[in-house]
Amino acid sequence: MCYDIFYINCKYNKKGTTVGFQQLCVFLQQNSCNYSIMANNDWKSRLGMVYSTNPDYQFEQEEIPEQETLPAKEQKLIVKIDKKGRGGKQVTVVEGFIGKDEDLEDLGKMLKSKCGVGGSVKEGLILVQGDQRDKITNILTTLGYRAKRGN
Repeated sequence: MCYDIFYINCKYNKKGTTVGFQQLCVFLQQNSCNYSIMANNDWKSRLGMVYSTNPDYQFEQEEIPEQETLPAKEQKLIVKIDKKGRGGKQVTVVEGFIGKDEDLEDLGKMLKSKCGVGGSVKEGLILVQGDQRDKITNILTTLGYRAKRGN
C-alpha cells in the first residue's frame, strides 16, 4: 500500500477551524481512502500539514538552535528614531542586538526604566517612546555596548 502526505494551504474562519477541512474528509471517506488526522503534535509547528494516509506517520520538525547572546563589547547597536506607521509619534528604535530573546527583553526593560518612558520589544527591536536617542546611546555605552546614533 502506498502512503501519501498531503499539504493543504488552510484558511481559518472566525471559530478557528479550517475552512474546507470537512469537505476534504467527506471526499476521502467517499473514495474509501484511509487517512489519519495529525493531532498529536503542536499545530503551530506544522501549519499546512493536514493529514497523512499512513496511520504510523509521525511528523518530525527541525530543531532551531537558539542563538547565544554575544558579550556587550561585541554587540553593534544602532539607535535611531522612527515615525512611520505610528500616527506621527516618535519612537526610538534600538536594533542590531544578537542573542536570546530573554536578554533582549531585559535590556529593553532596563532602558525603558532608566528613560522613564514606555515601550516594547518586538521582532528583535527595542522600541522606546519618544526621542531618547542621546540618552539611550549614553546608557548603552556606559554598559559596554558599541552603540551608534543612527539618524
